[in-house]
Amino acid sequence: MYLLIALATLIGILLGLLGGGGSILTVPVLVYVVDLSAKDAIVTSLVVVGLTSIIAVINHARHGFVCWKTGFTFGAAGMAGAFLGGRSSAFIPGPILLVLFAVVMITASFSMLRGKRGASEVAVEETDTSKNLCTIHLPVMAILFDGFLVGFVTGLVGVGGGFLLVPALNFLAGLPMHAAIGTSLFIIVLQAGAALAGHADHMHIDIELTALVAGFAILGSLIGSFASSKIDSRYLKPAFGLFVLGLGSFILYRETDMAMIEQIRQLAQKHQDFLFGGLAMIAIMLFYRLWLFLHSFRSNKST
Repeated sequence: MYLLIALATLIGILLGLLGGGGSILTVPVLVYVVDLSAKDAIVTSLVVVGLTSIIAVINHARHGFVCWKTGFTFGAAGMAGAFLGGRSSAFIPGPILLVLFAVVMITASFSMLRGKRGASEVAVEETDTSKNLCTIHLPVMAILFDGFLVGFVTGLVGVGGGFLLVPALNFLAGLPMHAAIGTSLFIIVLQAGAALAGHADHMHIDIELTALVAGFAILGSLIGSFASSKIDSRYLKPAFGLFVLGLGSFILYRETDMAMIEQIRQLAQKHQDFLFGGLAMIAIMLFYRLWLFLHSFRSNKST
């Protein structure tokens, strides 16, 4: 019990401090410490992350660190993706969901370890003003594509997406780090709600357990939100990234066996149309992101 309380508080601290990351620990804690099934852990994680993010975003909004226009734009696409991800999870066995979760964790760890400083963040810090935190002109199509993709991951494996949202908001929408963290929390609230709607017909929630974890996570988020204005998250993310990399690798090693591989093969055979449709959607998104990258590279070169 004491271990669960400590871990729930840590989840909240990381969520409030980094705008994400803490939520990536929720599913492993619920699966390996509380012994929930993968699907029940994902649903409980969405509830905990959603409630915790609501409290954290209020504190960030008080300091003017939430860009509502960007949040609604990103969040609208994210809600659609989260709902679809929640519906899709009903057709995927629990062990495969855990393997997908481990892959997401490992991918997230590389994002955290990269930890580069965006030019937009430097520009805002040099002006030393809170009035220019939120950009007026947004790359709407790129934000919609990224929002949908991040939302789908959230709905499918119960990860809040903050580790993907913060870099996207920083580099894509041009938000400084503190505004990216606050806006990320707002988007996570929208995505968690939509994902739960997608899970509505196949979810089971232990109210007492969820209330316990959510309560201490909210307490931790208040601590993290207060500390976020005093601590540079760029120095915390690389260390946390190493931890996430190790934990994701452990889950991948623990859950991958011949039975799980056979489940993947049978799933692919049974839902070939869905699989090809999903792969086509991902290919289109990747092609569009490549197009944006090449055009931005050309634009930077001309200037």
